[in-house]
Amino acid sequence: MRILVVEDERSLCDTIARSLRHLAYSVDCCHDGREALDLLAFERFDLVVLDLNLPGADGMTVLRTLRETDCETKVLVLSARGEVADKVAGLDAGANDYLTKPFHLEELAARIRALTLRRFTQNDVLLTCGKLTFDTKARRAAVGGEALSLTRKETGILEYLMLNQGRPVSQEELLEHVWDSSVNSFSNSIRVHISSLRKKLRAALGHDPIRNRIGEGYVMEETA
Repeated sequence: MRILVVEDERSLCDTIARSLRHLAYSVDCCHDGREALDLLAFERFDLVVLDLNLPGADGMTVLRTLRETDCETKVLVLSARGEVADKVAGLDAGANDYLTKPFHLEELAARIRALTLRRFTQNDVLLTCGKLTFDTKARRAAVGGEALSLTRKETGILEYLMLNQGRPVSQEELLEHVWDSSVNSFSNSIRVHISSLRKKLRAALGHDPIRNRIGEGYVMEETA
């Protein structure tokens, strides 16, 4: 999942980003409302963690502008404004959730997990594909209860493919949802990580659940 953190307090922004990257999310950061609007106009994110007190353009302006053209991207408002009226205003403007400062990183992670999963599935936290499972809370994959040792990028790829089982996922889509803005779209990074992930899955399952449909993308499906 690709997340944009918009927070002008740089130390807090860095702390949030490190915490989410540790959970294998791809994270981009910015500290200004205008910069956030530019990023949201040209980049695709699964979720935005949005502070309200921002320079350039405040968070409510960013939120309302985003919702003029985009009703799909999840927005979690993160603000020191804790009055009921502030929460109501944020939710009415299009936020999907509202978390007041100070907060615990564990709660932020749980709310992000709930919002991103809600887009794809109504199950609890365990994604399954045959004997392969992915615990979205622990951020851990396993086969028959035996944990798989995956890198952060492999974890992100596996989660996204399992969330989209049965349909082709292109390299471009993986770039949008699993990598941050630092990736070079012409690099061989995706193929390298996909190849490594498939080797690990083949070794653990005895077969490769990821199919490569020429001209369409990668498809994860249960194999009898």
